[in-house]
Amino acid sequence: MLILSVIQGPDKGRTFELPDTEPQMIGRSSESLPLTDNTVSRRHAELTPDDGEWFIRDLGSQNGTWVNGVRITDRQRLKPGDQIRAGATLFTYGRGEKKPGRQRVRLVRPDQMDTSIERSMASNEDSVILAEPEPRQAAVDHLRVIYNLVTLTSRLPNREVLLEGVMDLVFSEFKPERGCILLGGEGDEPAHPAVVRQERGPLEGPEEPIHVSRTILVHALKKGEGVLSSNAMADPRFKAGDSVQQFTIRSAICSPIRFRDRTFGAIYVDSSQANYTYTPEQLALMNAIGQHTGLALANLDLYTQKLQTERLAAIGETVASLSHSIKNILQGLRGGADVVEMGLKKDDGKVARGGWAILKRNLDRIIGLTLNMLAYSRPRTLEMELVKLGPLLEDCAGLLRDQADAKDVALIVDAEADMPPVPIDSGQIHQAVVNLLTNAVEAVEPKTGVVTVRAGYRAGDRPGARAEAYVEVIDNGPGIPKEQQARVFEPFFTTKGLRGTGLGLAVTRRIVEQHGGRIELRSQPGKGAAFTIVLPVEPGSSIDPSETASSRAGDGRRPA
Repeated sequence: MLILSVIQGPDKGRTFELPDTEPQMIGRSSESLPLTDNTVSRRHAELTPDDGEWFIRDLGSQNGTWVNGVRITDRQRLKPGDQIRAGATLFTYGRGEKKPGRQRVRLVRPDQMDTSIERSMASNEDSVILAEPEPRQAAVDHLRVIYNLVTLTSRLPNREVLLEGVMDLVFSEFKPERGCILLGGEGDEPAHPAVVRQERGPLEGPEEPIHVSRTILVHALKKGEGVLSSNAMADPRFKAGDSVQQFTIRSAICSPIRFRDRTFGAIYVDSSQANYTYTPEQLALMNAIGQHTGLALANLDLYTQKLQTERLAAIGETVASLSHSIKNILQGLRGGADVVEMGLKKDDGKVARGGWAILKRNLDRIIGLTLNMLAYSRPRTLEMELVKLGPLLEDCAGLLRDQADAKDVALIVDAEADMPPVPIDSGQIHQAVVNLLTNAVEAVEPKTGVVTVRAGYRAGDRPGARAEAYVEVIDNGPGIPKEQQARVFEPFFTTKGLRGTGLGLAVTRRIVEQHGGRIELRSQPGKGAAFTIVLPVEPGSSIDPSETASSRAGDGRRPA
């Protein structure tokens, strides 16, 4: 059987079977493989079978599709062992055995399986483990099981990992031949298998589903009681041949997975060995396992709800922080449009040009805001190239020249002429420097303000020290109070009031850190501020060209 196994990403550990005749899609749309990776496009890539072989093609995804570290542009045949990257998810393609959890569970009626409830036991917080002929050893064994269970359930893994771990523990302690964990079953909701396990495969023919008595399952789910059953079987599968006729007795335990008044499902195990039956003591232990599993599932639900609440709160905070900036920009656009309209009505080009200047300034602001929002929410992949910093700084300063001239502010570019090229993503460093220059020009006073941007090179003067390039933006503005300096790089923290979004410096720091560098701040109240970007000249292996966990922050490489 051909499968895709997730070895990196949010869905690590999951496997997806590839049917021989059905194309499969990687993505987040409803018809795709169910992934939780938000860096995967809705329709990312398509897998298609063709005469026993599988082919993959990218569907124009934002991050691209990579096979063995190489971005694909055409339809490509897959070979066993190939690695496929889509967003932050890395798959391996190959052959594998069918997972136990993929087996089916079939509920059978009383006329198909002769079972009756021999003993039931309430499953609640007051459940106890009954005495056994050797109570001391039994107590030690039971405490060990509960300790292992508490260790497992306290880690707050995802639901699939939790239930697989519980089933591992159950098989280790109860030695059943078959077992499953079924979820649901409350009200009219049918119970569905979450984990299915068989100790040994079928003796011949295709793998048979696990047969579970509807009688004992309904009793466990509806009444919240653990059930012990041991009966002669009328199940046709045990009459198929002489090799299985000896399995004429089944002993089964079914315990609800409960927390307080909520039933999540049930744990079921059975054995068909002729001279073996489960005991009431084991039923009590299984009830305790069901109780702990229910508590863990309830904690997972609460944790998920907490994360959702925090996400909604963060979204609300973000919207509230950005709404003021957007409102001010829109007011500026409306004011500029009114002036342009007035000039057109009066056929006065000078008035219209004045309105256009207002429009252009606010258009630049909203473009910068949009780019910062995109860069902060979804940082793009680095595209490293050797770049001379001098021309890049001249280009950045050119974008701020009109704004500086309007305030009668001096804007000076000072870059070492003999400075060697530096390996950077020029588009992202361009955005980071423009953010710093914008803040500096806005901070200084009209007519007396001076903003300097300079670049230089620091050779490693000590053994083991690495060579660095730096870009420094210096202004003679009012400076930043010491109590605020530790927070200036926090998202949505701003000292500009309604004129700022609090994203510029946060985006700048993220870009610099993505390059393996750092950003430093020096400032004294009344004596201006200096922001220094320090970049390694040899980033080394920290830059992975096959990494596609982030996407581009816009179509262009430079802010307008």
